[in-house]
Amino acid sequence: MQIAMVGLGRMGMNMARRLLQGKHEVFAYNRTPAKTKEIEKEGAIGAYSLEELVRKLTPPRIVWLMLPAGETVNESIDKLSGLLSKGDILIDGGNTYYKDDMRHAEEIKPKGIHFVDAGVSGGIWGLKLGYCLMVGGDEKIFKYIEPILKTLAPKDGYLYCGQTGAGHFVKMVHNGIEYGMMQAYGEGFEILHASPYNKNLKLDQVAHLWNQGSVVRSWLLELAETAFARDGQLSSIQGYVEDSGEGRWTVQQAVESGVSAPVIAISLFQRFMSRQKDAFSNKVLAALRNEFGGHAVKESVPSKEQK
Repeated sequence: MQIAMVGLGRMGMNMARRLLQGKHEVFAYNRTPAKTKEIEKEGAIGAYSLEELVRKLTPPRIVWLMLPAGETVNESIDKLSGLLSKGDILIDGGNTYYKDDMRHAEEIKPKGIHFVDAGVSGGIWGLKLGYCLMVGGDEKIFKYIEPILKTLAPKDGYLYCGQTGAGHFVKMVHNGIEYGMMQAYGEGFEILHASPYNKNLKLDQVAHLWNQGSVVRSWLLELAETAFARDGQLSSIQGYVEDSGEGRWTVQQAVESGVSAPVIAISLFQRFMSRQKDAFSNKVLAALRNEFGGHAVKESVPSKEQK
């Protein structure tokens, strides 16, 4: 099939490559021309503006966005809605909030443009292993683009989840679960690292062992094994963890739905904590322990500005 990929970052570039390997006719556009030129050398047809991209496509056009959620997606959909025609298909494969999907679909519906939301998981390994795809929108359009989904995904690796927003909703919860799993692994390995047996334990070997029939085996453990094999103490890495939005939305949805999700919530808050060099809340805890029990506190070293 003919498909345009807009956004050639770590995910979009490799998805374009996988589609090329699957013999699809791939058109590509990226805000910075260097990425477009790179994929052109591998067989894609480059475009250097959204106007040029749309002109080169044969109706009904399929345009797949792999862009950061938020304003970038909003602006791109707004612009493309003025360029695409009735019957064309616009797919948002980024990590957009599902309620924004509903708004986008309604905005372009009067023009007869079909909107599909596709949650994509697979990271930098997707090119080799395939991408897990969670798709929402009109089921007839889902079936029309199915050849593309089959190419991108491994066997049984894509699913029609329901009407508009369902794909990104399922991906949102997927990422919330991911937060909790990663937090549990992190805490477990920290206990091992702090144990009296740490000198004899090689954490990459533990991660490898747990993937051999253990009930906690997973791809995340495979990645942990690789990380520990490269740097057993993770001494080159700062414990600063960002969040991309889905964890926040999952916790928010749990509140709206009245569902108890303490593990996911705590894992999100731990990410916030990781960004604070000397969290004020911990200072409060230390001060209170000192006040009520006379427990010792460690005095902070004043910065140059404080001196």
